[in-house]
Amino acid sequence: MFTKKQLEEIKEHLEKAQNPLFYYDNDADGLCSFLILRRFLGRGKGVAIRGYPGLSAQNARKADELKADYVFVLDKPEIPEDFAKVIDELGLPLVWIDHHGLEYSGPEISNFFPYVVKTEKPITYWSYKLTERKEDLWLAVVGCIADHYLPEFSKEFAEEYPEYWGKGIKEPFDAVYRTEIGEIAKGFNFGLKDSTTRVVKLQNYLIETKGPGDVFAEVPGNKEFREKYDEIKKKYDSLVDHAKEQVSGKLIFFEYGGDMSISSEISNEISYYYPDRYVVIAYKKGGIANLSLRGEGIRMIQEKALKEIEGARGGGHDNAVGAKMGVEDLSKFRELLEKEIGK
Repeated sequence: MFTKKQLEEIKEHLEKAQNPLFYYDNDADGLCSFLILRRFLGRGKGVAIRGYPGLSAQNARKADELKADYVFVLDKPEIPEDFAKVIDELGLPLVWIDHHGLEYSGPEISNFFPYVVKTEKPITYWSYKLTERKEDLWLAVVGCIADHYLPEFSKEFAEEYPEYWGKGIKEPFDAVYRTEIGEIAKGFNFGLKDSTTRVVKLQNYLIETKGPGDVFAEVPGNKEFREKYDEIKKKYDSLVDHAKEQVSGKLIFFEYGGDMSISSEISNEISYYYPDRYVVIAYKKGGIANLSLRGEGIRMIQEKALKEIEGARGGGHDNAVGAKMGVEDLSKFRELLEKEIGK
């Protein structure tokens, strides 16, 4: 849990920054964290970072290109050495805000301010607690439920926006899959899969939005976002239906290909419908498989299986992890999982 002192220090860093650059994880939690801080501050630019760890020397140079005077990294579990080195060479303060609890292990750098704790509460939650702007309540709820956390202020949101909530919402994914605010959370994740130019346009549009009703409103400012959402949703719904057909014992193992990875989103929804089973969604492209796994204690199960597959790697939370390996190793990985699950 972030302490009051830590939140105050982060706020001081924000207020010192005249042209901050925010690097954030490429999901709804990362986006909402950025939006809440950016709307609070009234200045700064954002860069969505895809993949794991994602940060690199190449995108670090964006700070120089945009003449940033401060760098903030939101919701990324690692700071790679090459990224940190470039930011250090530029002489910029680097503020790292994350909830995965991993420590920086690279060389010593100056002006480095890590605020990293291990907590189930996502960075969107802490960004909202730091800024306390009621006009951003809806963004705080979007980011939290998308990261599988139901915040205490969801009750306030339900009272203010009853048309976006529902009855019997007891779990985060009840909100994601059964409410209108949940559709916005999915929409943000889909929108972030667009081109860099369009993601920037989406950021700029959302910075100016007044409430959840603006997100899907038919206006010129979000036209490209709505088009991308419609395109991905059709593919997504079809893949979810196919994944539901792969139930086998305690394991649901579904493989797919194509030009877009939405395995994390699919695995979350399948896990919601089948909470007592383990879920593996594997996206295959160019001989490489990126996997999203869900289930009780899946991190420990995955760790044991990955030891038997050369070159494979993965990590994440206790019940939600990701992995990467060669496509040719998928069958072996499945067998190892089934063995571990059956113990």
